[in-house]
Amino acid sequence: MFSRRAKGLLDFCMAVLCLWTAYHHTPAGALVRKGSAWVFGSRSTARPLLAYYDGVSGTTLAVPVTVPEGSLLHPLTDAEALAWGTHLSLKGLDARAREPVVALATELGIPAARLLDPVEGPVATRRLLTALAGDFPREEARLAALFAGRVPARYAVERVEAEGGVATLEALARQLPPGFEAASVGAAQALALSTAFGLSWPVSQSARVTSPFGERYHPVLGSRRMHTGVDIGVPTGTAVAAVADGVVRRASEDAVNGRVLVLEHGRGVTTAYCHNSELLVAVGQKVSRGQLIARSGNTGRSTGPHLHYQLELAARPVDPLKFRASVPAVSSSQDSMD
Repeated sequence: MFSRRAKGLLDFCMAVLCLWTAYHHTPAGALVRKGSAWVFGSRSTARPLLAYYDGVSGTTLAVPVTVPEGSLLHPLTDAEALAWGTHLSLKGLDARAREPVVALATELGIPAARLLDPVEGPVATRRLLTALAGDFPREEARLAALFAGRVPARYAVERVEAEGGVATLEALARQLPPGFEAASVGAAQALALSTAFGLSWPVSQSARVTSPFGERYHPVLGSRRMHTGVDIGVPTGTAVAAVADGVVRRASEDAVNGRVLVLEHGRGVTTAYCHNSELLVAVGQKVSRGQLIARSGNTGRSTGPHLHYQLELAARPVDPLKFRASVPAVSSSQDSMD
């Protein structure tokens, strides 16, 4: 009798644990948490949808950001940034997940192989997005139609609008029929990447990058470490600008990063600005693209005046230089590294 009660209690505890894990650590749980936050007017702590599908245990995004040299000769328009992000997202999906996209390309007379071509891919992808713009004027609904197909996307949009909601990607993902999880992932990746391609630069474009993104010999710790951003050599007091509209999520100081700001730009994109001498915005404050947010410095664990600029997609650091229209030469000196 006792053993049956003990087993029943153990089963109950395990069931509660499974529900807790699903609620906090799965995409379905994230959607429920975000939906509940929307209903009750509170702020959700759920991670972006893309974060659950990163598939990498290291510090890089699942989708490889491979931009042919010389391709980004000018700052991208919103349409161009969306095309680039969608093209790269397509390259990260398997053949089965790309089937709705290939069907649309065939309908428009675009060879499927062209969509994945590193040079022609963004142009071909933009044609697909343009073809969907009439039926799906909202960008996120257009991506749902591209990755899931017109019919499932139209069904999801109608369901969301019938409930009085806005056709955001998260709302559409909840209404898509079962089996379209990969479509939601592809669309989320495209949005994050396109947002990153649309970012500006925090200081003058001519400022030297003195230490690039990637593994390096750390000048203070004396061992090889992953450098999760880029160091930009600028004098103390240099104006630091927000690279896009966003909200300040961190404005603090610690022994490693010095005076640091973290901005959230939506769609799973955040940027960080470290080692500043002065912070000019506060947590919770909304900032605009190009707004003065800090002045650079040499605070924290630093060997010289510089700005450490970091870009994260779905909480994973990526190389900010891969999203720039014009990449500056990297200095061979190591005089301004954190």
